[in-house]
Parts: sequence; C-alpha cells; structure tokens
Amino acid sequence: MKVLLLYPEIPDTFWSFRHALPFLGRRSAYPPLGLLTVSALLPSHWNRKLVDLNVEKLRHKDLAWADVAFLSAMLVQGPSLSQLIARCREAGLRTVVGGPITSADASSYEEADHVVRGEAEGIIEEVVSDLEAGKARHRYEAAGRADMTRVPPPDLHLARLRRYSSMPLQYSRGCPFSCEFCDVIELFGRTPRAKTAEQVLREFEQLYGMGWRGSVFVVDDNFVGNKPALKVLLPRLDEWMRVHGNPFSLFTQASINLAEDDELLSLMQSARFNRVFVGIETPVKESHRAAGKLQNVKADLLESVRRIQEHGMEVMGGFILGFDQDTPEIFEKQIAFIKEAAIPVSMVGLLTALPNTRLWRRLSEEGRILRQSMGDNTAALLNFIPRMNPEVLLAGYRNVLASIYSPTEYFERAQAMLSRLGAMPKPRLVFSDYLALCRSLIRQGIFARYRVAYWRFLGKTFLRTPGHLGLAVTLAIMGHHFFTLTRRMESGFPQRDVVF
Repeated sequence: MKVLLLYPEIPDTFWSFRHALPFLGRRSAYPPLGLLTVSALLPSHWNRKLVDLNVEKLRHKDLAWADVAFLSAMLVQGPSLSQLIARCREAGLRTVVGGPITSADASSYEEADHVVRGEAEGIIEEVVSDLEAGKARHRYEAAGRADMTRVPPPDLHLARLRRYSSMPLQYSRGCPFSCEFCDVIELFGRTPRAKTAEQVLREFEQLYGMGWRGSVFVVDDNFVGNKPALKVLLPRLDEWMRVHGNPFSLFTQASINLAEDDELLSLMQSARFNRVFVGIETPVKESHRAAGKLQNVKADLLESVRRIQEHGMEVMGGFILGFDQDTPEIFEKQIAFIKEAAIPVSMVGLLTALPNTRLWRRLSEEGRILRQSMGDNTAALLNFIPRMNPEVLLAGYRNVLASIYSPTEYFERAQAMLSRLGAMPKPRLVFSDYLALCRSLIRQGIFARYRVAYWRFLGKTFLRTPGHLGLAVTLAIMGHHFFTLTRRMESGFPQRDVVF
C-alpha cells in the first residue's frame, strides 16, 4: 500500500517564527515528528511519501500516487486540514486523520474517512489491518498509554531536512502536574513515560548520520517530569556530544521546578542545552493556585528564572492573561515582571479553554464557553466569557504586546539577559548561521526602522559580553518576527511582511 503523509500549513502566529526563518534560508521550524513516528510504525512493505505544506506544495501527482492519506494536525492547523481533506476527497483518496486535533470535536476533520484518537502506538496495527482488508471503521480510539521503550525512531529520511531550522526529538510524554488549562495531561497523562537512554542516543546517532548539525528541539511536554530518570540520561548524552564533537545545541520545555535542582541544571548545561521554555503564566500567585499550577505557587519566579539563566540557558517564557483573578492592574504587572526577569522571548497569550481540559469542563458548567478554540492563544479572540470586561482585557493584551515588543524594550531585555547568562558552550556554526548574520546586518541594520536600537544592542553586546554575540544576532532575528506580528495586531494590516 502507498501512503501519503500530509501535514497541514501552520498559520502565521507568534509560534511559527515565519518572519525569522527567511534570515536562515529555512521554510519551517521543525518537520512533523508525529507523522514521521507514525510512518515508522507502518508495515515495512508499505511505501511512504511525506508532503509538509509548510515547506512544499501538494501536487496532483502526489495524490494520484497514493492509496491512502494519513494526516495529523494541531487545532491551529484546522483550516488547512479541512482544505487538505477536501482535496483528497476530490481525488478519490481515502483519509485517516489523527494528532492532537482529534481530541476535540472539530468541524475541520468531520469529512475525513477515518478518525484516530489517542496515541498511535496503541491502535496503529488495528488501523493498518483494517485498511488492508478494506473494512476500516470511521472512528478508532487507542486504549491506554504507549510504552515509550517500544517507540521506534521517526522516519526522518522522508523529510527535506535542509528546509527546517531545527530537528525534533522526543524523550518522554506526560507531565506530573495538573494545571487546569493544560491539555497535555488529558492527552498523555500525569505519569511521565520515557524512552531509554539507548533509544535517545540512537536517535541522536540517526540525526548525526544524516548530516544534521545545529539545533535540536527536545519536544517533551515537560523534560524534567521524571528527574531521576533524566539524571541517568544526561551524563550519557554529555559523553555522546563530546565524542562526536558537540554537533548539536539543544533546547526543550520544562516546569519552573527545574530551578530547584542545581545538579540537574549543571547536567543540562554540560549536555549543551542552551534554551528552555518555561510556563510562568503570571506573577499573581492567586491565579496559579486557582489554576492548580502549584509548582509556580511554591517558587520564587524571578529567582528561578535567574538561576536557569546563570546556568547558561536562555529562558523563554509563556505568559497568560485572562485568569478569573486578573484585575486591570495585571497588564502593568506582566510588563514589569517580564522586564525584571529579562526574558526577551515572552509568549504572552490569552487564556484559552482547550477541549477536554478541566478549564473547559468548569467553564462549560458555568455557561461561559463561547466557541471552540482555534488553538492560537496569541490571536486577540476569546473563546469564553472572562470575569474582566472583554474589551478591557483585549485592549490590555494588545498594550502588553506593544510594550514588550517595541524594539527598544525588547533589545533592553535581551541585553539584560545576556549580562546574566552563565557560560555557554561555543556554538557550532553552520552555513545558515553565516547567511543569517549577513541578512540580519543588511535587513535589520540598514533597512529596518529600528536599526538604531539594533546597532546599539549589537554594539553593547560586543563591548560587554562578546562571547554572546552570536546569540545576540539570533535574538535580534527572532525579535524581527515579534515586531512584525505585533505591528500587524496594532494596525490590523493584512497578512504581509512589513519593514518598520
């Protein structure tokens, strides 16, 4: 059987980094790890082809070649998914849809022939058997959680690696915490399940053997969900990196309690982790407590961020506006916290009630749900009735973005972060890094309206922290993406690139 693996387009959001990628000569941030893992679970006699609409176009001959199409998507990819299903139907091609989007009753996949919910490892053999027998059902539901020690390496050879800025690798699934608004624990459970160290190193070997050098994103829901197991893996990863000449720089997602463990921080630093995304959400403890994010209640958030930074890892922060406990003062509090914490990349979004979360269930019982979430919490659109006046909330949200992503404010935070950052391993530069530098110097240093702030930032970095100059250029390029989207949100311009 010939299977066409289709990945829908990701819209232009704060998470897409679409306006930063051209500096690197790349088209998308990461290849679709979920689809490529599903591919590795399919029978060896099946032929496979990947078409990621974020890096290439779907051609008629691709549809004509296939016997069946497998599609995976997140909520935010819903519109593109719906269009893809329609194209497949027009071509007479059966469709099998899975991924996080199927956890919701979304209209975007209602025309699919077959819908799979849950982790693929628990149901794929049955789906394959039924497809080959010509008796596949409309709906499948995986039973239980996958045994991560039996998950094969993804079929990365199907992806056009040079079109992506980073490679994804998964070590574990699940998170031990119980945040009301988070769907991770609903999808993957509260007991973290991890691959063995041998599995992880095998996947690093795979990337290395394919010629990849540069950034690797460890895509775990919470990388530090099982600290004892992680402390077994990291020394072996450190050794592998040294033996292979440190070919990768690593970043991941983790909870704030990472900062409590000096040993773990040092192990991550030694293994060449240089960035970590942390869900900080809000400086208001009452909101954390009400949302069940107790790890943040216990932590000194500013001190925790500083400790991570001092171990050579840039903190990227997730922040939320719209908690029931929020008052109009929250906007200035968020701005002040982000500035004091020196977090350049601050993903500030509106609280969103995702399907099947405790928040969704609570707000449904209270009659406050307005619509299904589109999966983009940085869009100025509420899907529930907030306690705060909605107009005040939306206006305050826009003001926060306008403040933190004014070029001057952004570069000042970046400068403060660089001054705190502990020793980082010397980055392994690849050709795209030199391209990015040249494009940044021309586009940002000559043509951008914020060029004065840009040169001031790079000049101060060169004088004060010259060892972080490469990171400074990366932050400047990422800043261009945020500046562009914030400018559009303020002006209501159509989706096109702007230089300002």
